Amino acid sequence: MKKDIHPENYRFVVFQDASCDYSFLTRSTVETKDKIKWEDGKEYPLYKLDISDKSHPYFTGQQNLVDTAGRIEKFNKKYSISDSSEKK
Repeated sequence: MKKDIHPENYRFVVFQDASCDYSFLTRSTVETKDKIKWEDGKEYPLYKLDISDKSHPYFTGQQNLVDTAGRIEKFNKKYSISDSSEKK
Protein backbone atom coordinates (compact mmCIF):
# COMPACT_ATOMS: atom_id res chain seq x y z
CA MET A 1 0.00 0.00 0.00
CA LYS A 2 1.31 3.46 -0.89
CA LYS A 3 2.19 5.77 1.96
CA ASP A 4 1.08 9.40 2.35
CA ILE A 5 -1.80 9.25 -0.16
CA HIS A 6 -4.66 9.19 2.35
CA PRO A 7 -5.85 12.23 4.33
CA GLU A 8 -4.72 12.47 7.92
CA ASN A 9 -7.76 14.35 9.26
CA TYR A 10 -10.29 11.50 9.50
CA ARG A 11 -12.51 12.11 12.51
CA PHE A 12 -16.01 11.32 13.71
CA VAL A 13 -18.65 13.67 12.25
CA VAL A 14 -22.43 13.80 12.77
CA PHE A 15 -24.44 14.15 9.55
CA GLN A 16 -27.93 15.58 10.12
CA ASP A 17 -30.78 15.54 7.59
CA ALA A 18 -32.70 18.74 8.27
CA SER A 19 -35.79 17.67 6.32
CA CYS A 20 -36.67 14.67 8.50
CA ASP A 21 -34.66 15.13 11.73
CA TYR A 22 -32.40 12.12 11.10
CA SER A 23 -28.75 12.01 12.20
CA PHE A 24 -25.93 9.50 12.00
CA LEU A 25 -22.35 9.39 13.21
CA THR A 26 -19.54 8.30 10.90
CA ARG A 27 -15.93 9.05 10.10
CA SER A 28 -15.25 11.75 7.53
CA THR A 29 -12.85 14.46 6.40
CA VAL A 30 -15.60 17.03 5.72
CA GLU A 31 -14.85 20.53 7.02
CA THR A 32 -17.47 22.17 9.24
CA LYS A 33 -17.67 24.82 11.95
CA ASP A 34 -20.86 23.60 13.68
CA LYS A 35 -20.79 21.18 16.59
CA ILE A 36 -23.42 19.00 18.27
CA LYS A 37 -23.61 16.86 21.39
CA TRP A 38 -24.21 13.23 20.37
CA GLU A 39 -26.06 10.47 22.25
CA ASP A 40 -22.86 9.27 23.93
CA GLY A 41 -22.39 12.69 25.58
CA LYS A 42 -19.41 13.72 23.46
CA GLU A 43 -19.35 16.74 21.16
CA TYR A 44 -18.73 16.15 17.45
CA PRO A 45 -18.55 18.33 14.33
CA LEU A 46 -21.95 18.68 12.61
CA TYR A 47 -22.60 18.64 8.87
CA LYS A 48 -26.17 19.46 7.77
CA LEU A 49 -27.62 17.60 4.80
CA ASP A 50 -30.52 18.67 2.59
CA ILE A 51 -31.51 15.09 1.81
CA SER A 52 -30.51 11.59 2.91
CA ASP A 53 -31.72 8.04 2.43
CA LYS A 54 -34.42 8.64 5.07
CA SER A 55 -35.99 11.53 3.14
CA HIS A 56 -35.26 10.78 -0.53
CA PRO A 57 -38.35 9.53 -2.47
CA TYR A 58 -36.34 6.80 -4.20
CA PHE A 59 -35.45 5.13 -0.89
CA THR A 60 -38.66 5.91 1.04
CA GLY A 61 -41.08 4.94 -1.74
CA GLN A 62 -43.13 8.08 -1.09
CA GLN A 63 -43.61 10.58 -3.87
CA ASN A 64 -44.24 14.26 -3.19
CA LEU A 65 -47.24 15.36 -5.23
CA VAL A 66 -47.23 18.90 -6.57
CA ASP A 67 -50.57 20.69 -6.77
CA THR A 68 -50.23 22.08 -10.29
CA ALA A 69 -53.88 23.14 -10.49
CA GLY A 70 -53.44 25.28 -7.39
CA ARG A 71 -50.29 26.82 -8.79
CA ILE A 72 -52.01 27.73 -12.06
CA GLU A 73 -54.96 29.29 -10.24
CA LYS A 74 -52.57 31.28 -8.05
CA PHE A 75 -50.73 32.55 -11.15
CA ASN A 76 -54.00 33.55 -12.84
CA LYS A 77 -55.21 35.34 -9.71
CA LYS A 78 -51.89 37.16 -9.29
CA TYR A 79 -51.93 38.48 -12.85
CA SER A 80 -55.74 38.90 -13.03
CA ILE A 81 -56.18 36.46 -15.90
CA SER A 82 -59.77 35.26 -16.26
CA ASP A 83 -60.72 31.72 -17.28
CA SER A 84 -62.86 32.92 -20.19
CA SER A 85 -60.35 34.91 -22.16
CA GLU A 86 -61.79 36.86 -25.08
CA LYS A 87 -60.15 36.55 -28.49
CA LYS A 88 -60.15 39.54 -30.78
